Amino acid sequence: MDLSSLKQRFYMLYGNNGESRTFFSPSRVNLIGEHIDYNGGYVLPCATQLGTYGCVQKRDDNKIRLVSENFELKVEVDIEDLKYESEHGWANYPKGVIFFMKKNGYKVSGMDILVWGNIPNGAGLSSSASLELLIAEMINNLFNDGAISKMDLIKISQKSENDFIGVKCGVMDQFAVVMGKANNAMLLDCNSLIYKYVKINIKDYKLVIMNTNKRRELNDSKYNERRDECEKALSILKKHINIDNLCQLTIEEFEKLEKYLDEDNIKNRAGHVVYENQRVLKACTALENGDILELGQLLIESHYSLKNLYGVTGIELDTIVGLALEQDGCIGARMTGAGFGGCAIALVKDEDVGDFIDKVGQMYKSKIGYEADFYLTGIGDGTKEIS
Repeated sequence: MDLSSLKQRFYMLYGNNGESRTFFSPSRVNLIGEHIDYNGGYVLPCATQLGTYGCVQKRDDNKIRLVSENFELKVEVDIEDLKYESEHGWANYPKGVIFFMKKNGYKVSGMDILVWGNIPNGAGLSSSASLELLIAEMINNLFNDGAISKMDLIKISQKSENDFIGVKCGVMDQFAVVMGKANNAMLLDCNSLIYKYVKINIKDYKLVIMNTNKRRELNDSKYNERRDECEKALSILKKHINIDNLCQLTIEEFEKLEKYLDEDNIKNRAGHVVYENQRVLKACTALENGDILELGQLLIESHYSLKNLYGVTGIELDTIVGLALEQDGCIGARMTGAGFGGCAIALVKDEDVGDFIDKVGQMYKSKIGYEADFYLTGIGDGTKEIS
């Protein structure tokens, strides 16, 4: 679907009073630094050119009408009666953002909204954060003259997902979606929210996104369990060292203190976090130096840490990463996102990309029984209103 078709569909649904506006909110892919954001460390995400488009117009009452071209479900609610309702499915994400915008004292009133996204649903590219920030930016521009800061939009959207939806996500997804900058990744300190842009200089390589087509839902997965395990490790280690989060530990400090973590799974979760945090900093340096081989090796190390220490990969992700690493021109691959299905990424030589996709696709279907999808998307800008 293109923008013209989306607008025509909007007018068919809601009529045309001449005041509709159009917005775009990207998905994100995390180059490295998985399950780090809620542990106070560094991540290296970027916004993609896949995302969620939305048309919106104000209403004269308190009704919110929500329609998606990706789902059959249509929802109508009153702005004074916003609560999580499982039967409202995808519409709970916009409802949560509207609820917390209102609760935080920002202006918001009735709206007619139509959304359409080309992010593979359940693929781990953060379709939920994309939708949340789309709605937040609509409210910011329609009712608040664009005066709400990006950081407030990020925090409100994260709070919506934490407290309205019930997923204890960190801040990375919302941050990457809003703060994205074309051809740049962001080195983000999730503890302080201090960040810098890092030019994506991967020379004659392409970043290939590989969708296992194994869907995952974070609130149905072991995502919250992993958070609880990290919190348990932190509470034990705080008895022996003055830290506020696991990522404040150096590798040397962790290796001295890990003896106090007598449950293997708790020790493994904490170990992944500490080592992964250092891999992010190394990856940032590799990007800045144009050392693509080093970057590729760090991706591989990250995947096997997520598999062996953090336990969030599974047969689909392990299969597609393993197949990728067997191919000519591939120098690194790893799962990306929360895991339990979803996507992986690979760094592949330009000239080998076509053969890479064909071979990995064929072998993956042979081993798993259904097809994978592959995307070659550029690195784009953050959430914005579009003409």
